[in-house]
Amino acid sequence: MRSLTIAGSGMLAQQTNVDVISNNIANMNTTAFKRQRAEFQDLLYEQVQRPGAATSTDNRSPSGIQIGAGVKTGGVYRINEQGALTQTDDPYNVAIQGKGYFQITMPDGTTAYTRDGSFGLSDQGELVTQDGYPVQPGITVPQGTTDFTISKTGQVEAMVAGNTQPQVLGQLEIANFMNEAGLEAKGGNLFLETAASGQPNVAAPGEPGFGVLNQKFVEASNVNPVAEITALITAQRAYEMNSRVVKTADEMLATTSQLR
Repeated sequence: MRSLTIAGSGMLAQQTNVDVISNNIANMNTTAFKRQRAEFQDLLYEQVQRPGAATSTDNRSPSGIQIGAGVKTGGVYRINEQGALTQTDDPYNVAIQGKGYFQITMPDGTTAYTRDGSFGLSDQGELVTQDGYPVQPGITVPQGTTDFTISKTGQVEAMVAGNTQPQVLGQLEIANFMNEAGLEAKGGNLFLETAASGQPNVAAPGEPGFGVLNQKFVEASNVNPVAEITALITAQRAYEMNSRVVKTADEMLATTSQLR
């Protein structure tokens, strides 16, 4: 019976759906986390009778007979809508309002990308992530700094003790991608460029098509707990209905096996 495999594919699809929803809920307090959504596609159809097939000399089937084989996971998409900005009062924290990603230098020399601006200082005064990876372009805060500022357009300045004018430390730049959903999630709030995402377009914050920076803020997760719980209930009910189909098909097979 096709119904066994069809319902089985539905149960597997809903398991994936619940996995995605669970990950969203688990990361509802993760800085700059972007929720994901599972998308599904129907499988190939058995063409018992093709639509438009001739049924007689002058007549054709208006719809044919096409029997589906179930469902599969077509993709898991990342929804990159803006998360709320949360004030931290930490001068080394910065959030992007709008499009863009901070550039991070990894230990192997490659560049990763993140929306998580909860930065700090290394023992050398470098601006780094919570894992100690340097931010690009490199910013080094001198000793004796009494005030540290990052403008909305990414210019970094510091007031050093003994000076009357602020010292320019550098210019932060952010990267945009043609297809943000195509970035590869690496974990640790980091993403990697892929062939699907396209190459990064790097510019100063505030340029056309790029967001601006907000110092002493971080971006919160864009997960909506109520929406996720509702989706979880829907997925659970869909799983239960598919399992009911498996049970019904089993009962029908049992009836057939008992015929004499």
